[in-house]
Amino acid sequence: MRVAMYYNNNDVRLEEMPRPEIGPGELLVKTIASGVCGSDVMEWYRIKKAPIVLGHEVTGDIAEVGEGVTGFAVGDRVIFTHHVPCHDCRYCQAGQQTLCETLHSTKFYPGGFSEYVRVPKINVDRGGVIKLPDSMSYETGTFIEPLGCAVRGQRKMQMKPGASVLVLGSGLSGLLHIKLAAALGAGRIVSTDINEYRLQAALDAGAEASFNALQDGLVERLIKANEGRGYDQVIVCTAVPVAFQQAMQAADKGGTVLLYAINTPGTEVPFAIYDFYHKGITLMNTYGASPLDLQEALKLLQYGRIEVESFITHRLPLADTVQGFQLTVKAENSMKVIIEPQK
Repeated sequence: MRVAMYYNNNDVRLEEMPRPEIGPGELLVKTIASGVCGSDVMEWYRIKKAPIVLGHEVTGDIAEVGEGVTGFAVGDRVIFTHHVPCHDCRYCQAGQQTLCETLHSTKFYPGGFSEYVRVPKINVDRGGVIKLPDSMSYETGTFIEPLGCAVRGQRKMQMKPGASVLVLGSGLSGLLHIKLAAALGAGRIVSTDINEYRLQAALDAGAEASFNALQDGLVERLIKANEGRGYDQVIVCTAVPVAFQQAMQAADKGGTVLLYAINTPGTEVPFAIYDFYHKGITLMNTYGASPLDLQEALKLLQYGRIEVESFITHRLPLADTVQGFQLTVKAENSMKVIIEPQK
């Protein structure tokens, strides 16, 4: 079978690998659509594992069913995830499934940028495979995983109806947060970015105002846009260190700041601890999604609470996966790139 083998962001090669063979409890899925995630192009993280087949926002058709599998059949349309929690450890029992050691060790083979994927038994058993509704396209299904991550983040920060929300960074993650906050009943939603294409995309997604983050006096402009007060909820969707400082300054007293983007190891961001203490800010982070988060994301998409297909700017065949990576890295006039491995 054909795969897109990652060596670095500018070197993703079309190669041949044996089609995976499955064992008891496993599934073989014919990959139909696979989204390029921002984390796929984090070269500092990915290159140490190269060569590797990436891709974890995946949908397809079940091609083979292993012995003992129940609830799934050949031909079922599914979304399947690479990480699943054990549901039994102290972290899972406390609702912190994405801290589970099992979740961080599970994966499917070889990756979503391939014609076929073997889904291990533990992924099948622990909620890592979900049937797609007949009304949902394969492309929309690829958003279940990234939207599930946003769902988890906003659940952790207890997004409330009427809350004022500031989203720093209007890439795909930022746009999903804007749409999700609106679906959950947020009041005023404001965003930032440095790219004019994404600033407009944020407005199209539901932001009331969108500011260029390179403007002088940005924090003052943001607070003015919220009738002179800070924001109840601030979501940081960019790894630029200055955005953390902007978030702390723009948060209202008693507000919450959610760190959503991932910084490179060793990044240190100074901030005024007195202001943090004096304003009573709650600072938290989030990672990944649990099966519950994925199910909620599916329902939001299935019933039209959140529309995502307008985010898709490029659909590429497997041989052009390197172009998809370059489009995602440059982040100029592209938003979501979908790879179609059967083409």
